[in-house]
Amino acid sequence: MKPSSSLSNDQKLKICHHKATNPSIKQSSLANWAMQEFKLSKVPTQGTISKILAKRQQYESMDSTELTSKRQRAVKHPELDNVLPNWVLQCQARRVALSGDLIKEKARQFARQLELGEITPEFSNGWLAKFNIRHGFKAQKSYGESGSADLDAIDRNMPTIKEKLQSYSLQDIYNMDETGLFYRMAPDRTIARRQIEGSKKDKTRLTFVFAANADGSHKMEPLIIGHAQRPRAFNRKSGEQLGFYYRSNAKAWMTGLIFREWLQKMDQQIQDANRKVLLLLDNAPSHVVRDLPLTNVQVFLFPTNTTSKIQPMDAGIIAAFKRRYRRFQLQDAIDRDEQQKADIYKVDQLIAMRWAKAAWNDISSKTIANCFKHTGLFERETQKNEVGSEEQDIENELKDAINQLPISRPMSVHELINPEEEQQVAHEEISDEDLIKLSSSQDQEEEEDGEVMDENPPMSTKENLNVLHSCISFLDLSNPNHVIAHKVLRNIQFEIRTIEKKQTTLDKYFCKEY
Repeated sequence: MKPSSSLSNDQKLKICHHKATNPSIKQSSLANWAMQEFKLSKVPTQGTISKILAKRQQYESMDSTELTSKRQRAVKHPELDNVLPNWVLQCQARRVALSGDLIKEKARQFARQLELGEITPEFSNGWLAKFNIRHGFKAQKSYGESGSADLDAIDRNMPTIKEKLQSYSLQDIYNMDETGLFYRMAPDRTIARRQIEGSKKDKTRLTFVFAANADGSHKMEPLIIGHAQRPRAFNRKSGEQLGFYYRSNAKAWMTGLIFREWLQKMDQQIQDANRKVLLLLDNAPSHVVRDLPLTNVQVFLFPTNTTSKIQPMDAGIIAAFKRRYRRFQLQDAIDRDEQQKADIYKVDQLIAMRWAKAAWNDISSKTIANCFKHTGLFERETQKNEVGSEEQDIENELKDAINQLPISRPMSVHELINPEEEQQVAHEEISDEDLIKLSSSQDQEEEEDGEVMDENPPMSTKENLNVLHSCISFLDLSNPNHVIAHKVLRNIQFEIRTIEKKQTTLDKYFCKEY
């Protein structure tokens, strides 16, 4: 029998079970095991194994017919299958009692709004059962008031939270939170108000999802949520190809489905590292954990209306990110002003994402650890705070930058890094109308006027090397003690020359006359 290169759903389930039985096994070893066990023609890639493990619950919910299949049936109505589960998750977040009949009726309502017409499915009990299996929802039942009572009890017994934290080491306590970012916002009160009010039209807002542990030793890769799957600035590439963890929907909002994907990915990463961790979360509408098959991440939800006081991300980590992002932005605006550009705050989405990633990576472990301690949930160390001056230095840089820019009504630094609207768009509940909009296809490039490419044409290799040479000459003449900057510029020079040499060699090879 000729070896096959594809896996059946039953074989994928066996891979998940083998991983569960051998939790310390690496994905590469798991792939080799699968090739030998199922006599495959080639070793599955690491990406294939990772995707299989992330869908374990889905395979476990399949019947015998589905398990023998090598392909999952395509969902007949993908838009409906996007809108409805997000609505269910929001109801769960509000502890609304959902019955199967209520879900079916809501499905009919969404189907009419989506104008499915004659292809509208029959919303039978069989349809409901498959819908629940597909999204990992258990049979619906009434939860009454027990959820609210539990939250009230936690609120009255805050020491219980501290006691729970004490059973974990600092490196195994994580916090995650979202924030909006108006990435082109000017530090001018008048202009900024106009930009924020028009942000829904010009698409110049992104949502960022940040997570880190309490000792600052692990900052997770940020999830970025934009309006389009492939904005024009991406030049027809995907976010993954450009080096980002990127998702999109019409509103650039966190949804229940995106959150569940993020949390299952974190659980898989922690499982691969053979660790058990605690994740602290607020009660945002999208943060629905119920029915998720988490093995290595335990979730603790903060009491309602307490996150501004006790959530580490809100205690300074997100503010530290925004200080660093705005430093990139204002430094670029000064450059554009000196070049007499018309819109000095114009920047395309890709550049903004690169600044944001660099800003997140620049936050020190000391800053993160200090913000966790600042919440009061942990015992404070007696040593002197070593990171406050770092943040103050950046604020001083921002003040100087604002003073150098042509601004009629300058913002304070606090206003610049803490606009209230950025938090509102990250945590507000999504209406039915907006859920419908979120389901719209994001496969096309974004063509709106707000998403514009940088007008600067790409420079040639020779031009790049000349610019670097000028910078190095400036350092040599003005301050030869800038050793680190000098080394960085020389390394960039070397990389450019190496790439150019390889390309020249390839060109000569293909241009040979035979």
